[in-house]
Amino acid sequence: MEYRKIKDEDKDEGAAGDDIESLRNKSLSAPISNMATLGGDSNDRSKWKRKTIVTLALTILTSSQAILIVWSKRAGKYEYSVTTANFLVETLKCVLSLAALARIWKNEGVTEDNRLSTTLDEVSVYPIPAALYLVKNLLQYYIFAYVDAPGYQILKNLNIISTGVLYQMILKRKLSEIQWAAFILLCAGCTTAQLNPSSDHVLQTPYQGWIMAIVMALLSGFAGVYTEAIIKKRPSRNINVQNFWLYVFGMVFNAVAILIQDFDAVMNKGFFHGYSLITVLMILNHALSGIAVSMVMKYADNIVKVYATSVAMLLTAIVSVFLFGFHLSLAFFLGSTVVSVSVYLHSISKLTRQR
Repeated sequence: MEYRKIKDEDKDEGAAGDDIESLRNKSLSAPISNMATLGGDSNDRSKWKRKTIVTLALTILTSSQAILIVWSKRAGKYEYSVTTANFLVETLKCVLSLAALARIWKNEGVTEDNRLSTTLDEVSVYPIPAALYLVKNLLQYYIFAYVDAPGYQILKNLNIISTGVLYQMILKRKLSEIQWAAFILLCAGCTTAQLNPSSDHVLQTPYQGWIMAIVMALLSGFAGVYTEAIIKKRPSRNINVQNFWLYVFGMVFNAVAILIQDFDAVMNKGFFHGYSLITVLMILNHALSGIAVSMVMKYADNIVKVYATSVAMLLTAIVSVFLFGFHLSLAFFLGSTVVSVSVYLHSISKLTRQR
């Protein structure tokens, strides 16, 4: 009996010791779990802040792009050479890619995937998209002879259709029924936004503007699909290296365009003749817009790009009211709303298929 009593006391003492140890472990683990929670909250807050900054940057850059192009004109004409402006855009993109690479080399060192040295087989594919982007970017200036800044933002969404169709034709990716419905809505929205009830002409934009918009959409879509095929051919290759070589060929083709189109003007008046502060801001805008899109894809998602594009359409229209006397009609508002819904449906369909 005495032995059993002593044994029971030992058990009670052991249980008490276990309880104390358990309480001690809980008291120690609580701060650690709290620190982990705080760390997680801090990371989430940092990601949210980064996504917000990138979204705002893309929205501002997208909405101001057309405005700056129109604003850079004097008496309805470009006093500067658009080919030299394009050349400077490609040069600035090239410099930004090199700066990003220099940072990577400093932090990670030079590797097989981030070195600039390449082979003829790898680099020979870049002239095609560079030439396509050259023509598309030049048309971007001339289309404003037929369309205003808000109308341009609406018609620019036609490249979603060309990209989707070319995806199916070239990359053999089948489009969903929602995407086809989104394409129909997009066409309806673009047409509605261009209705002109106060004129004998049904549409505000003449057929030349529509043709140029469709050609630009086809060029942009084909260049985008072709570039994606190049990038995915070697996915481990650093994107800044691939961008660098694309921009180098863009510089070469734009230099050729200067020689063909504006050689006499550049030689007689100078390379920067007609440039103003607005022209410089426009060049910066074009260069940074491409960087912002890649940042969105890296730090945010495609939905953010959709919202930025939709908000940019409305911002462009509102700013154009004050700067250029643009009349914000009910047709434009309804059309831009339909376009926004179409772009949203297209994006949702892509995300659903990726899951």
